[in-house]
Amino acid sequence: MGLKRVYSKVTAAPRRPFEKERLDQEMTLVGQYGLRNKKEVWRVKLSLAKIRHAARDLLTLDEKDTRRLFEGNALLRRLVRIGVLEESKMKLDYVLGLKVDDFLERRLQTQVFKLGLAKSIHHARVLIRQRHICVRRRIVNIPSFVVRLDAQKHIDFSAKSPYGGGRAGRVKRKNLKKGTGGGDADEDED
Repeated sequence: MGLKRVYSKVTAAPRRPFEKERLDQEMTLVGQYGLRNKKEVWRVKLSLAKIRHAARDLLTLDEKDTRRLFEGNALLRRLVRIGVLEESKMKLDYVLGLKVDDFLERRLQTQVFKLGLAKSIHHARVLIRQRHICVRRRIVNIPSFVVRLDAQKHIDFSAKSPYGGGRAGRVKRKNLKKGTGGGDADEDED
């Protein structure tokens, strides 16, 4: 018998499943950021709720309280490091003003699209899943990877990817071998 593992919940489904305003808002987020399903929105909402809850708890304490100083600084530094909070707004009051969009902007999928490496937000997700994108010379194939501010400059195509100067893809190699010069495979010769 192994040890029993205790997992914490990653997502929280909404209490009212058919609330029109919330459904519309979630669909716009899914479309705008190229998410796979609503569960990805709920995951970000839960993490934001946990951060805001921690900030609210710390704000109830006295300003000189050691716990508030220590944990508050740690929370603020973490949020600044991932780029959700600006350095000029390093106060717990600003943490309560954070929105879901702030966290979705820091996803690797969104960053790849904003940097112009992909034609669309959906293309960015495909490139990431197919292992064409690397962050700091390490291949990352998780679209929800949270990009830190210092790593943002190091997002690029992988060295082994055809986009990054690596070996050509399977279809292009086949076409070169056949002698068509690597054109599209859609052209039929009838």
